[in-house]
Amino acid sequence: MNSDIEKASQLVAAASSIVAFTGAGISAESGIPTYRGAGGLWTEYDPAKYANIDYFLADPAYYWRFFKEVRYPALIAAKPNRAHLAIAELEAKGQLRAVITQNIDGLHGEAGSKNIIELHGNTRKIGCLDCDADYGITEVYDRLEQALPPPCPSCGGRLKPRVVFFGESLPAGAMENAALAASECDLLLVVGSTLEVYPAASLPGIAKQNGANVIIVNVGQTALDHLADIRIDAKAGEVLSQITGS
Repeated sequence: MNSDIEKASQLVAAASSIVAFTGAGISAESGIPTYRGAGGLWTEYDPAKYANIDYFLADPAYYWRFFKEVRYPALIAAKPNRAHLAIAELEAKGQLRAVITQNIDGLHGEAGSKNIIELHGNTRKIGCLDCDADYGITEVYDRLEQALPPPCPSCGGRLKPRVVFFGESLPAGAMENAALAASECDLLLVVGSTLEVYPAASLPGIAKQNGANVIIVNVGQTALDHLADIRIDAKAGEVLSQITGS
């Protein structure tokens, strides 16, 4: 592995337009539960209920109970780890042009990254489906003590986290901007993603087709390991600072 880390470090040092693409694995190191696999949220909570837009609209209390008991405590406790910070440092150095993330926890922003494409939204942002007002998660959490589901403070309407539920489209322009960034980078750094969920998993192929190098850092195999110039099987927090020189 040490030789792979050294080779990856050399590719990063030589790159001038890096794009990071991150998945659940990077946030798991900050204590955010993953969805799939042993111990994942989907083993305890039915995604057809808490993460489905039709079910949410029919019974929003089910989601908000999950938010109160699971999502909010995990988000408040979570802090950016060394991998988040290493990616933010690459941007501060001027080498990294964008972070594309499948995660909804907002930890890249907490780490200091600026140019973030959040493919699935951000749980820290809550919006009203009726008047479009915005609220922070702590303000909404406090209202859960009085009502479940919590009403909009402005109009009494329906509140929903600004994340993509099953049955909803990605945020306008998110995938287009991600694909453009992948097509123009000279190095795509994939961190903590199994690369199984499309259309996001198309990004390594787009980068490769346009001449970029691809580095994959993930615990366990991914669906697109064959596209990687360098594949490192390790926790991102353990190796990313070595790879990026942060």
